[in-house]
Amino acid sequence: MRIVVALGGNALLKRGEVLTATNQRANVRLAAKALAPLAASHELIITHGNGPQVGLLALQGAAYKPDEVFPLDVMGAETEGMIGYMIEQELGNLLPSEVPLATLLTMIEVDSNDPAFQDPTKFVGPVYSEEEARSLAAAKAWSVKQDGDAWRRVVPSPTPKRIFEIRPIKWLLEKGSIVICAGGGGIPTAYDADHNLQGVEAVIDKDYASELLARELGADLFIMATDVNAVYVDWGKPSQRAIRQASPQTLRGYEFPAGSMGPKVDAACKFASDAGRSAAIGALSDMARIVDGKAGTTVNVSTTEIAWGASD
Repeated sequence: MRIVVALGGNALLKRGEVLTATNQRANVRLAAKALAPLAASHELIITHGNGPQVGLLALQGAAYKPDEVFPLDVMGAETEGMIGYMIEQELGNLLPSEVPLATLLTMIEVDSNDPAFQDPTKFVGPVYSEEEARSLAAAKAWSVKQDGDAWRRVVPSPTPKRIFEIRPIKWLLEKGSIVICAGGGGIPTAYDADHNLQGVEAVIDKDYASELLARELGADLFIMATDVNAVYVDWGKPSQRAIRQASPQTLRGYEFPAGSMGPKVDAACKFASDAGRSAAIGALSDMARIVDGKAGTTVNVSTTEIAWGASD
């Protein structure tokens, strides 16, 4: 079975942890332990988040040359390499030495006319006071918005259109390699008026990029690993209930937070509808049971009735 696993941010940094190489390494080691059994029996493709890592690079760049901060596409490429290296090494320590692993920098095309460019919504980088944020916005032509008690830069989050490296990804899979790619939603790129490809100041949602990857690879199963064990309705309320199985049509009838579970549910529904195969959302520690359909939330067009689980 060909499986695409999208690792959520908790696979690299748990909530409240300091962003150090030691902490990231420890979390990647835990992720590798959950993924290694899958690699022994299935074709495995891994994607991952990179939000905190890009934020740290932005801080480091601002400290070095405040007026020449590296663009987001370059920082995305840097973090793809760093995180892929850690995943390769930790998985390689658990698997037979003959199993090949490869990390591939992955450019993903977006449409420069995507409506997202008219309404930036994705928070990136450090926090500022309102005065600092507005001053930076004027100096750098940034968009800024309030994020809780602070202010931050916001950038567009356009829809992914095409994965440029899809052919080499397929070639690597044909040779039996575990492939780590499309990290952080991939490197956002677009064609200019002269049809030259260039990076753009945007962030592609990791789950949407991973769904496109899973669909183009003909994956049998698309899993989004997160820090909760299933999709819940009424999350955080006494009435909360876990959804164990549902069709895309049924799941789309519920509302989920746009900043957390919403994109995952949207991506799961799209993959199940368009690819006609199963998507799942659940905890990294339940990975083997998710593959067997015994944990997490599974979305499939063949599901006729919603199946509910326990409240926690």
